[in-house]
Amino acid sequence: MTKPHIQSHVSLKLLNTFGVEAKAKFFCQIRHLDDIQNILQNPTFKDIPFLILGGGSNLLLTQDFEGLVLQMDIQGIEKIQETQDCVLLRFGAGVNWHSAVCYTIEKELGGLENLSLIPGTIGAAPIQNIGAYGVELKDVFESLEAIEIATGKCQTFTSSDCKFGYRNSIFKQELKGKFIITSVVLRLSKNPKFTISYGAIQSKLESYDQDISLKTISNAIIEIRQNKLPDPAKIGNSGSFFKNPTIPNTQFESLKNQFPSIIGYAVSESKTKIPAGWLIEQTGIKGKHFGNTGTYEKQALVLVNHGQATGKEILDFSKKVQRFVFEKFGIQLEREVNVI
Repeated sequence: MTKPHIQSHVSLKLLNTFGVEAKAKFFCQIRHLDDIQNILQNPTFKDIPFLILGGGSNLLLTQDFEGLVLQMDIQGIEKIQETQDCVLLRFGAGVNWHSAVCYTIEKELGGLENLSLIPGTIGAAPIQNIGAYGVELKDVFESLEAIEIATGKCQTFTSSDCKFGYRNSIFKQELKGKFIITSVVLRLSKNPKFTISYGAIQSKLESYDQDISLKTISNAIIEIRQNKLPDPAKIGNSGSFFKNPTIPNTQFESLKNQFPSIIGYAVSESKTKIPAGWLIEQTGIKGKHFGNTGTYEKQALVLVNHGQATGKEILDFSKKVQRFVFEKFGIQLEREVNVI
């Protein structure tokens, strides 16, 4: 078993999409399962905290990390089962998410096309139950393998084990920080049903004047995202900073009387989901600068780093955004981003 290369006092600035400066006391890039087992057996790391890093795209670092940062770089895509209707593919946790989407489209397998251009890695996707344009990871999820930090044992999690919710899973709740996801199995369709009624997908597809396919849907979503969301390489951000809140229908109807233009989507007989970006925009801060941070000019739901913001500045601003929305609408926004 070769020893993994462990570094000390490593800058994480280029490893988080907000581009904020923070240092890791210890840092290691994980390319093989043996690397994890080696580290877990090393007494140096027995009683220090771990931070598992994928693409750094759903993360706000507010301080140096006084523990071991493991950047997951386990690669590989493997077909493990095929039926008349679907294919099961196993992805290494370090596989880039959008690269995985492109791979499935190239193979004419449906299920991920609506999740095109989401930043991050495969291994991080189940933690967040990533979703966009009417599709969530749980819709195609089959299972994952993860190593328990306390014991070093490998465990398989099914969809029900993961307790998926809206931008949520067991790995953000009772198992937070206790497992390292090493691979994910997704069930992709050989006869996909397209989901194109959400947002501007339909009108974008009509403008192409082409047959609807996995590729054209993916292209439409890429174009929509690029027009609405900033490129982290140019403006530091983590995409959507807050979850879209779900409120009782009675509260929604009351708000509709006060704000007739309010947008809402029924999610059950008693609940309505409201776009958080719309709520933030109504407070008048869309595109405004607040010191080194602020909201993106094209999408108020995206908080940005204008160049020199610290993680604490961005966190403090996010609390200000929450207060503005609560004072105007009586709705408490919940962060989607993980704060360290």
